[in-house]
Amino acid sequence: MARDTLTGSRIRERRLILGMRQAELARAAGISASYLNLIEHNRRRIGGKLLVGIAQVLGVEPSMLSEGAEAALIASLREAAADSGVPVAELDRADEFAGRFPGWAEVLATSHRRIATLERTVQTLSDRLTHDPHLAASLHEVLSTAAAIRSTASILAETNELEPEWSDRFHKNLNEDSLRLAESSRALVSFLDESNTGADRRGVPHEEAEAFFLAQGYHFPDLETGSGSPEELVSGAPELVSDAARLIARSALEQYQRDAAALPLEPLRVALDKGGIRPGVLAEQFGCDLPTVLRRIGLLPFEVLGQEAGLVICDASGSILVRKPVTGFALPRFGASCPLWPIYTALARPHVPVRRNVVQQGRSALAFKCLAVAWDHVTPDFDSDPLYHAVMLILPQSEVPEGAQPVGASCRICPRRGCPARREPSILKEEF
Repeated sequence: MARDTLTGSRIRERRLILGMRQAELARAAGISASYLNLIEHNRRRIGGKLLVGIAQVLGVEPSMLSEGAEAALIASLREAAADSGVPVAELDRADEFAGRFPGWAEVLATSHRRIATLERTVQTLSDRLTHDPHLAASLHEVLSTAAAIRSTASILAETNELEPEWSDRFHKNLNEDSLRLAESSRALVSFLDESNTGADRRGVPHEEAEAFFLAQGYHFPDLETGSGSPEELVSGAPELVSDAARLIARSALEQYQRDAAALPLEPLRVALDKGGIRPGVLAEQFGCDLPTVLRRIGLLPFEVLGQEAGLVICDASGSILVRKPVTGFALPRFGASCPLWPIYTALARPHVPVRRNVVQQGRSALAFKCLAVAWDHVTPDFDSDPLYHAVMLILPQSEVPEGAQPVGASCRICPRRGCPARREPSILKEEF
């Protein structure tokens, strides 16, 4: 049923909410009760002056009766139905449901959004509790200090004859360990409190650097024009608290500066407008290598590239060094990523470009085109092994291509069933 034919249903629902009898509304609107009954059962169309009059009696805008629920509400209902995994025969009647029962439709849509938020929170906290190095170090400090206090206290309590000198020494150790335990516990509580304030938690150097890049939108006009330097940007960045974070950010900015010099912004914009995102063509046109092109494209502003783009750079161990998120493609904050990502295929085939269409499993399976290549990060010599890094450009796609490869974020939060690359059981119900 079309949305514009549900005006009568909305009139009826609004009248019942107000506790008004059909005859009362008909009399106030200047029509017969029988005619209003036909309208409320969508057997007579209504518009113009009569619609305005009934809306005034019901105390709503005429558009609330003629247009009903917003498109976003209907879209949320369809999304909730799709994410439920249960076939819904009445999916084509979402408009009718939203029009006849707008209150219940909003409850359902709100519940769906809340469940999605809670699931993301569970995934993030589980990932953090499992892999966060600072949390592990803090807990280890608390446990080791408590064990030391327990050992010292046992000696003092169970030893009947203890020389005063040793007794004083043990009491001193007990005092110092107690102070250390109090400080470690306070730091741990502060860490956990800060972790609950949002996703942009500080304290890990790579996270500080990531927060710095995120605050700048991954774009640095001063480096594009040559009016600034990496040292100046790093020294004035409030997100960079530790020396390690400043070192990481400065190294990334130096790479950004070299890439910007190889592919200047305005000529690159013109090339993209003419030929689109074709890394091989761009590499030949600007006389640079593919890793430079992929890094450059991945960090371009939306208004230059014309679409979203994500970027991942890893070293030979598979550890992520740079991550620029893109909507719908989950990048784990801690721990190992999905081994099926094309970037790891590229690591196994250095200097060989890899193109894959992938679908990341989760609440909503979205499609992406991934372009990856590995390169020698350090020039090899006869007496040293090559040291490879790999880069992966992630471009969203509107439709899922045939033969797209299923991938996840990390095994712990991936619901894919029977994955040959799984390292550990998922905390989520396996569904795919």
